[in-house]
Parts: sequence; C-alpha cells; structure tokens
Amino acid sequence: MSKIVHVVEDIMSANDDLAAQNQYKLNTARVLGMNIMASPGSGKTSVILRTIEALRDELRLSVVEGDTAPVSIDADKIIQAGMTAVQINTGGNCHLDANMLRQALPELPLGEIDLLIVENVGNLICPAGFKLGTHFNVVIASVPEGDDKPYKYPNIYRGIDALILNKTDLLPYIDFDVDYFKRGVQMLNPDVVFFDVSCKTGAGVDVWASWLKNRVRAFQAQQG
Repeated sequence: MSKIVHVVEDIMSANDDLAAQNQYKLNTARVLGMNIMASPGSGKTSVILRTIEALRDELRLSVVEGDTAPVSIDADKIIQAGMTAVQINTGGNCHLDANMLRQALPELPLGEIDLLIVENVGNLICPAGFKLGTHFNVVIASVPEGDDKPYKYPNIYRGIDALILNKTDLLPYIDFDVDYFKRGVQMLNPDVVFFDVSCKTGAGVDVWASWLKNRVRAFQAQQG
C-alpha cells in the first residue's frame, strides 16, 4: 500500500512542477489564466461565448478546450466567435493536467492575449485534483443539475474562486433551492464569489464580465 501512495505522490508532484512552469509562462506574457470546471451540460461553452461577447471590445481572450474525444465542436464555436482556440484531446481521460496544458501553450499567441480560459473536461470529480498552472478556478453549476451537488461532490468546490449558477431562467420551472445550494458551497468555501447567470437571456452576464475584467486588470498591474 505504501508503494501505491508514493507513486501517487510522485505523479502529483511532477504535475505540480509542470503547473508552476505553465504559470511562469503565463506570468511572463502577462496572461491571466482561468480554469473552468463543471459537469457535462452545465453550459461551459455557452458561458465562455457570452463572456467573449461581453468583453471582446476590452480584453483579448483565447480558449483551450479539453475534450475526451477528437471532435472539435466547442473549439470551432470559439473560433467562429472570433477568438483563438486550441483543443486538447485527453484520449478518454476525465480531466486536463499540467502536461496537457504545457503542450497547448506554444500553439497560442500568448503575446496577444489578456485572458486565457481553459475549459476543463466535463466532470465534477477528476479535475479538482490536478493543477494546471492557471491563476484561479471557476465552477459552473446549472439549475437542472439539482441543488445537492455541493453535498455529493464537495472537493470540486473547495479550491475555487468563483461559482457561476447558470440557467437561472429555469428556476420557475425546476425544484431548485438556491439558498440550500449556496449554503452547501459556502460551508466548503466561505470566500467563494457567486454569480447568477442565464446564458439564454443574458441575465447576470454583465456582472460576471465586470468582475472578470477587473481581475485581469489587477493581475496585469501587478505584473508591471
């Protein structure tokens, strides 16, 4: 059993080293990196497209898409929206890791980017355990998923900076207790920032985009 533990520790240590290298590259280029995690169908790509729409006149964005299959549906949507995008095929793995992002970074024009959005593989378990080298983490939840997810999948909520509750336009039609959901998240992560959003109607997108823009500007000022 101890040998298994040591192997896992070695793997995670190697991943963390590569993550530090990735973040150094982003810092050098003055690019803020954001890792977005969520379950399948939560609306990750829709949130990203809405974010691009809201910030395209103020920030230069690029996207890394993590997918378990070699199809490029989401990456194509980003490119059609006028932003650069790179797809990572994980070969069936349920998460991105630092080595995968390391291989993607040379494919991006880092000198022409303010914000790099990494769309992780749709999963509420695996992505939580692997650092990528991005600067902060965001989880997108959605009303149709149910309000019990923080209680069933706690680890994904512990290391995040912001949580977007998407598809809020469905609240009148679905039994979803917003207070119960948010209490569950806050018990795990008292400092998390919440954003209630509907990608369908656009409600709340401006508040999220403003917070994100301010975060990018503060990061760039810090980098000098």
